[in-house]
Amino acid sequence: MREGLGLQVFLVCLGMAVCSHASMPQNHAHQRGLSLHRHKERGKEGQVLHRSKRGWVWNQFFVIEEYTGPDPVLVGRLHSDVDTGDGNIKYILSGEGAGTIFVIDDKTGNIHATKTLDREEQAQYTLTAQAVARDTNKPLEPPSEFIVKVQDINDNPPEFLHGPYYASVPEMSNVGTSVMQVTATDADDPTYGNSARLVYSILQGQPYFSVEPQTGIIRTALPNMDREARQEYDVVIQAKDMGGHMGGLSGTTEVKITLTDVNDNPPKFPQSVYTMSVSEDKVPGEEVGRLKAKDPDLGENGLVLYRLIEGDGMNMFEISVDSETQEAVIKLKKPVDFEAKRTYTLRVEASNKFEDPRFNAWGPYKDTATVKIMVEDADEPPAFTSPNYTFEVEENAPNGTVVGRVHARDTDVANSPIRYMILSYTDVDQFFTIDSEKGIIKTTRPLDRETQSWHNISVSAAEIGGSLGQHAKVRVNIKVKDLNDNAPEFAAQNDVLVCENVAPGKLIETVSAVDKDEMAHRQHFRFSIAPEAANNHNFTLKDNRDSTASIFVTRKGFSRMTQDIYFLPIEINDNGVPPMSSTNTLTIRVCSCDSRDTILSCNVEPFILPAGLSTGALIAILACIVILLAIVVLFVALRRQKKEPLIVFEEEDIRENIITYDDEGGGEEDTEAFDIATLQNPDGANGFLPRKDIKPELQYPTRPGTRPAANSVDVDDFIKTRISDADNDPTAPPYDSIQIYGYEGRGSVAGSLSSLETVTTDSDLDYDYLQSWGPRFKKLADLYVWSESQKTKKR
Repeated sequence: MREGLGLQVFLVCLGMAVCSHASMPQNHAHQRGLSLHRHKERGKEGQVLHRSKRGWVWNQFFVIEEYTGPDPVLVGRLHSDVDTGDGNIKYILSGEGAGTIFVIDDKTGNIHATKTLDREEQAQYTLTAQAVARDTNKPLEPPSEFIVKVQDINDNPPEFLHGPYYASVPEMSNVGTSVMQVTATDADDPTYGNSARLVYSILQGQPYFSVEPQTGIIRTALPNMDREARQEYDVVIQAKDMGGHMGGLSGTTEVKITLTDVNDNPPKFPQSVYTMSVSEDKVPGEEVGRLKAKDPDLGENGLVLYRLIEGDGMNMFEISVDSETQEAVIKLKKPVDFEAKRTYTLRVEASNKFEDPRFNAWGPYKDTATVKIMVEDADEPPAFTSPNYTFEVEENAPNGTVVGRVHARDTDVANSPIRYMILSYTDVDQFFTIDSEKGIIKTTRPLDRETQSWHNISVSAAEIGGSLGQHAKVRVNIKVKDLNDNAPEFAAQNDVLVCENVAPGKLIETVSAVDKDEMAHRQHFRFSIAPEAANNHNFTLKDNRDSTASIFVTRKGFSRMTQDIYFLPIEINDNGVPPMSSTNTLTIRVCSCDSRDTILSCNVEPFILPAGLSTGALIAILACIVILLAIVVLFVALRRQKKEPLIVFEEEDIRENIITYDDEGGGEEDTEAFDIATLQNPDGANGFLPRKDIKPELQYPTRPGTRPAANSVDVDDFIKTRISDADNDPTAPPYDSIQIYGYEGRGSVAGSLSSLETVTTDSDLDYDYLQSWGPRFKKLADLYVWSESQKTKKR
């Protein structure tokens, strides 16, 4: 029966792998074949089965990779139950690698691998086997699929795909501190044998570091590794397969490990005592010297703070830190004096800005040093006994009055004499002078307090024979004491307005006074009417004894028509020492007011106008006069614009008539604008030719004269004839008619009538006759005569 057909498969392997690996599959195959046959026999004896089963069992075939033997590797054998050995059955193989990698003997069913296989490229192949009739290729049974697996061998070493590696760990770390983990990969089959089982070890970097064999984690192996002693370590890690046993393949990688800094070092001064010097002429804020405590730590771990902890110069000096160099900068806090103290001692402490508490047990993270500062003598400028001086001088004091004295001394040991002088830019007007040796200040002229009450000058003091530029300055303030030398006067010069109908005894003004001099305590002005006006009956004055006075009216009413302005002289006394007085005039103006004493007008002009003429009438008259003058001016302007005399005389009626033709003649070839035939027609010349510009009322025959021939083309002769006729024609008025033919035409036998060419060519004309034409042609004559003279000079 066809269903009972089957294939028996035998696995055969060669070489060492053939002996060890292939013998067992073949035995298994025979056992299976036998079992199949026994299974069939029992079926026949017992007649238990009613249908035949396949006589073969499919299993996975195995082929060792990288086999390099001389003959192809036998993978297995196919055998069908229907194969009786007569050669009528043909075995067919299809699928992955069929015909190229795997070939089959179609008679025996043996399958061979013809090429070396690599499991890392392809781990298994799926194939299909079938038995067909050789003569008809008719399938004897359905196709069956099986798998050929490539059996792995240890042919790939471990690899570190991400090497080389870089890692860091803090210095002073404890033993066993994790640094990093490295991982290697093996392309061999991890499920078969130990080909992909890796073990890590350290080849370089001991005894500082270690690695865990199974995980590849690198750890520190020594305590207290110091970055300042060594910062970088090169470690080599190995990964070996086959569990690390002999014969396994291995791979290595490099790991560069850097120790990072921690604050494990205190600052330290290289020396315990520093010596510095400072000149006594240095000003506060100037640098005296520098010192530095060394700290091998990096970054913020190496930042150092400095401070003064003791010494006799703590009030004279200060300390700061240079952020770029981490140096301690000692600066002058107050001026030092060589003559007063010559040496100072300071104690400087250096400490870390940031401390790590893990290392506090190692000792204090600070250090101290002693700084000795020597004061150097310098040529100092003189010093005034006072920072400024204030003196007083009487106003109007005579020339040479002593104002005061300034004094300066040499602070140096030499104690040189001093020379004084007033700085000119502080006393531009030279009000004062100073004794160059004694420093006594005197006036050069009387001083006026009212002009300038204070004088601020600067006095300079320098050592005689000292260094240039070594001088001191001091401010001297001089106050000018007041002297009562100015008379008082009105505080305001305003007119007083009073109504015509003012009532007697009315207060019309309160006056006050000012004085340029200083007023003493309880000093006030006294007011009184001047003696020359004491008997006036119009106004009276009352002194209020508070430096003011009240003005009252004593008469009843005023008249502007009679008198509109009154002058009242008032005497003012300042009660000073010596007393000063002055007479000031108060102007009182009479005004027109209404019933409520509101001032309407204080002007007197309307009352002096003519009685019969109002203001409106005067304005109308003035307007008419202005209009007439405008008309006359306009008439004169128009006459001047036309350049005509105001009076026309009959005998001077001279006219000039110029007719301009915009069209230019085209010469003989121009037959459109003008008819040139008329000039050449003798018939036209025989008769009378009328003028074009004016038609005369009477016509007279022209005088016979020489005429050009009938066929003559001599235009010049024709024009001369016409000019002669025009000059002798009594009917022709004194008009000038000019016709310009600027274009003669191409090929014209007539010469040009234009005189434009004479401008660019040399001419033999004499223009002296232009000077006899009168003053109107003087400018033209000067131009032509000057031009001819210039041409003569060039020649």
